[in-house]
Amino acid sequence: MSSTPLPGIGVRYDLTTREQRRLSVVAHRDGSRTFSAYRQDDPDACALSVRLTAGEAATLIDALMPAHHSPNLLSTTELGLVAERIELSPTSHWNGRLLGETRMRTETGVSIVAVLRRAEAIPSPAPDFRLAGGDTLIVIGTREGVETAAAILGRE
Repeated sequence: MSSTPLPGIGVRYDLTTREQRRLSVVAHRDGSRTFSAYRQDDPDACALSVRLTAGEAATLIDALMPAHHSPNLLSTTELGLVAERIELSPTSHWNGRLLGETRMRTETGVSIVAVLRRAEAIPSPAPDFRLAGGDTLIVIGTREGVETAAAILGRE
């Protein structure tokens, strides 16, 4: 991979794949990225160019990481349990409400084992714990239960 400074814009990173396909990423100063792929028959002709926000670029990076298939997946066991991170949006229905009001364990069988808030981890939050938009909840349960929990917690 090579990099080229682009004064006033950012930095361009170029990569030629094993199949001789040319790709480039321009890292803009505002945090956004432009991903471009060039034609195989003419490596100077752009076949695709997509501008990504910083958040979209981070999501794409997570998808490309070989260590896991889901950016939220923490672990699985032979017991069929998964642990995932579920983030509450700032506009979440649960923003400012008590954890117990979600009825998470009753409705989904999922346990909320911790809440990450800014740089702080709150282990084993009690039912009277007040949720806030931006919190990341660490949940453990069956795949189906975790998916249902994510739907409930994603309510706006």
